[in-house]
Order: sequence, then structure tokens, then C-alpha cells
Amino acid sequence: MATTISSFCRLVNLRTSSSPFRRKVLLNSFPTRHLHTPDDPPLTAQKPSFTFSPEALDPDERHTYDLLSPDEKLQYESESRLLHEHMTSREVESELNRRVSQAAHDISSKLPRPPKESLIKEGLFAMGESDPQNTGEDEDFDGDDISSTAHGELEQHREMREYARIIAWEMPLLSKLAKPFTPPPLTHPLRFRYTNYMGETHPAASKVVCEFCTRDLSPSPLSEAQRVKFTKLLGSRYNLSTDLAKISCESFETQAQNKRYLGDLVDTLIAEAQNSEDMFEDVPVDTRHVRVRKRNLIAPFPEAWKLTDERREYLERKWGENRRKEIEKGERQLLVDGVAVIEEAAQAIPAREGRGALTQPSTAAMKGKGKGRTMRAR
Repeated sequence: MATTISSFCRLVNLRTSSSPFRRKVLLNSFPTRHLHTPDDPPLTAQKPSFTFSPEALDPDERHTYDLLSPDEKLQYESESRLLHEHMTSREVESELNRRVSQAAHDISSKLPRPPKESLIKEGLFAMGESDPQNTGEDEDFDGDDISSTAHGELEQHREMREYARIIAWEMPLLSKLAKPFTPPPLTHPLRFRYTNYMGETHPAASKVVCEFCTRDLSPSPLSEAQRVKFTKLLGSRYNLSTDLAKISCESFETQAQNKRYLGDLVDTLIAEAQNSEDMFEDVPVDTRHVRVRKRNLIAPFPEAWKLTDERREYLERKWGENRRKEIEKGERQLLVDGVAVIEEAAQAIPAREGRGALTQPSTAAMKGKGKGRTMRAR
């Protein structure tokens, strides 16, 4: 606080030292201000008016003022007005408030503070205890409660639950953005295929594959000779059996760049195929790369074995005749009952004693070299 007052006095003394008589500062002629607090009404931008009055001076200052000449009195009053404006300016007032606040903070920081009671936070292990303060706080969690493999399983479970929430709450909202599928027109023969790895970075994510049929190229379709030259330019990228050409590009960083390159490459091939200077008539079409898949390796089903309506009527008629013949044999007792035959044979053949009885192997202990071993007697 003393430092602030000393700085204030030096500031005032510096302002008044320019007078010819080095007079004492007339602090009583200036209105005093207190520090602004939140409870005080808001300050206005209007400054208080200054009116110099010799009656406000003390006896010594009034005696000095009376000894001055009229010009010196005017100079005295003008310097007093300038000093008042300087002291009531915003810069000086904010500087005084800052220094007073800093001095108050320095004094309050040096005052002794009452000791705080050491409170121990009740942890998880102290729940339900009669005196949780004696149990103490929980230890810092370092993620070592379970193994790293178990933490990986939990992370995978959280990820699956996140995708389940997306499927349950966000996916149904995509139905509002659904649009009916419209097949591409004939003026768009090129088909592009992209690969997405679901948010993961992969070196093949920028790859783009372009497929098209040589007979579908438009708006300027190729003649047969130009189409043959076009297939020769494609080389192994053309499948003769399906008339399908497939080219790919992954030389650039983004899919858009690779797609643009493939489109320009197709235009270049078409322009070269339409060039009649050299039609590659002496170059044969290379089909070594074409592999025809052998299908229908199983022999076809015979036509005679297929169940038609006529075949079904014939089988039903034949099955009916067989059932009628069995009924007639049953009435004449011409059918052989296998169960009855077995029962009659069992009664005719007398049972032999011991026939079919299992003989139990007998064991005997052998002496000499076979001592201690059990031999089975035959």
C-alpha cells in the first residue's frame, strides 16, 4: 500500500514541478474518488466539472496565492485545471485501481491462513464402511485390472454396440433419401467399380476399374474393322468370349483422378482405332489369355427319365395292377409270410444244450519264467 501511495505522490509532484514556484499540490481542490465495486451504480462517461476557488485553500496556500501577480494567478488556475483533468482521466484512474488491487492482493497473500482440514475423498472400496475416512482413497487406475487381450475384447464389444445403435437408430432414416434405380442410358457405356475399406487406410482404396463392351461404345460407334483394331489395342484386357474390356488404374492418390485418367484413356483408344492409316490387319487377335470355363461337366438328365403327365398316368396304372394282384394272392394264401416261416423253423429245429453259450476263458498262474504273469488257457 505504501508503494502505491509513493507512486501517486511522485506522479503528482512530477506534474506540479513545471510551475515557477514549485508549489505544493492542491489536493483539496480535487474531488476524491473511491474504487468502484460491483455494488456501486455504473460509472458514467461524464467527468466532474472543475471550479477553482481560493477559499478551498489552506492558510499557507492562500497566503502564497495572494502574493502572486495576476498573470501568475491565471497560470496557477490553468495548471490546477490541467492537473485536475489529468488526475480524473481514465488512464490515471485505471492505473490507480490496478495498483491498489495489486497491493491488496499482496497484503492478503502474506496474511496467515487457517489450516484446511485434510478431507479424504470416499473411494469405491470405502463404500458401506462405518468409517470411510480410515479406508482412504482409491489407487490411481492404470488400466491393469484385466489383461490387454480382455481390454481388446471389450473394445470390440463397444464397437459392435456402436454399429448396432447406428443400425437401429440411424439406418432407418436413410430410407427417406432412397431413390428409385434407373438403369444407365446407352450413351453411358462405361461402368466404374470402386473399393471401399470402411474407414481404414489401404493402398488399394484409390483403385478404379472400368468395364465396357466394345459394341456398346457411343455416340460414335465403331465399324467392324475399327472394333477389331480396338480389341487388338486392348490386348489381354479384352475377353473375346464375353466381348468385355476391363482396364484399371491406381497410379494417382484419389479415385477421381484415376477415373478421369481411365476416361481419357478410352477416348485415346477410340481415336486411335478410328485412325485408318494403320488398321493392324497383319496383327492377329491374341486369345491366349482367354480361359473358357468348362461348365455342365455332369451329363445331362435323360429326357426319358423325366416325369411327364403321360409317364405319371402309366405308373399309376401299373401300380394299381400290382396292388390288385397282391390282394388276389392274399385271398388264395399264395403270399409268403417271412415271420411265420421263421417261427415254424425255430420250432422244428430242437435247441441244443450249450449251443450258443459263451465259454469263459480260464486263467492260470505259471511258474518259472512265467511267474507273476497271467496266461490264458486254450
